[in-house]
Amino acid sequence: MSATHPTPSDGASLSYEQAGVNYELIDPLKVAAQRAAAATGVHLAAHGFQEVAASRGESAYVVDVGPFYLASIVECLGSKALVADEMRALTGQSYYGAIAQDTLAMAINDLITVGATPLVVQAYWAAGGSEWFADAQRAGALVDGWKRACDACGVAWGGGETPALVGIVADGRIDLAASCTGIVSPKQRLSLGERLGPGDAIVLLESSGIHANGLSLARKLVERLPQGYLTPVEPGLSYGDALLAPTLLYSPVTEALFKAGITPHYAANITGHGWRKLLRHPARHTYRIHQVPPVPPVLKFIQQHARHDDREAYSTLNMGAGFALFVAADDAERTVAVAKACGVKAWAAGHVEPGLKKLVIEPLGIEFGDDALQLR
Repeated sequence: MSATHPTPSDGASLSYEQAGVNYELIDPLKVAAQRAAAATGVHLAAHGFQEVAASRGESAYVVDVGPFYLASIVECLGSKALVADEMRALTGQSYYGAIAQDTLAMAINDLITVGATPLVVQAYWAAGGSEWFADAQRAGALVDGWKRACDACGVAWGGGETPALVGIVADGRIDLAASCTGIVSPKQRLSLGERLGPGDAIVLLESSGIHANGLSLARKLVERLPQGYLTPVEPGLSYGDALLAPTLLYSPVTEALFKAGITPHYAANITGHGWRKLLRHPARHTYRIHQVPPVPPVLKFIQQHARHDDREAYSTLNMGAGFALFVAADDAERTVAVAKACGVKAWAAGHVEPGLKKLVIEPLGIEFGDDALQLR
């Protein structure tokens, strides 16, 4: 047993830090990298372009190229592939089609927060050895799932990199990542929060489950489950299968909103840091939630068995809300209707009001202050 990450008893709370992830250590590096990166923006001038400074610290980086903006992002899947590997050993099924979608969703769902239409994705599949690619069923599922996700979002798959990193990636494992480039056109679609303000409605889009964040905690939890990944979450649904439900792709919703004439004032992809991501924009507003979406069974299960109170659960997991759109109050119900027409449940769950920067989740009696999220 590690001295730094002890395994708690069944009756003890299992924190994200005990699962090996400590944002207090990770976030300062992110901030330092952003500050160093900001100094490189001047190089764009040599090409006649300039960065959109407000995109620094947002989910995607934006460059002004004249008639339109370009946005770009790179994201990795994280440890969800480990769950797929364990479940294959237990069931004989391949889950790589689903986690291919997860990987693309990590990048695409970030890109669209700035108002971009995804255009091109690139794949990064780094295996622990060449033998990984010899498994035709698994490799084929990854390719097929990747293409299906591209088709669902209307993006071109430009290519990628498939290194065999012996000694870096563990033997028999693979590290999946994706980069995505998009276009903001017309330029009025840009949503970096300049129009965000009191009176705006907060529309939450449903999640399909854990998505691809919080998997370190979810995997650590297996140690205290009587049947491991095969422990039932509900009749007919194992814990492993529930964890591997693919992340929803939200770009069909944002594209449909554009066609409906609705331009969000801001958007947030609810990933790491849970609902604290609603505090991402640096402006000082109060975000008041009056309706909480239903919590997927797998997230209820994790909260119960990790012994998390509501505050810890909502600060770590998406708890049923995978994406947030901040829109004009008059557009709230239409936004909900457009999302539902795309097959994604949505709720006009709250509003923005003047006051101190904080998130208030009224039905749960939870409040997160300005110091709850430091990403820039």
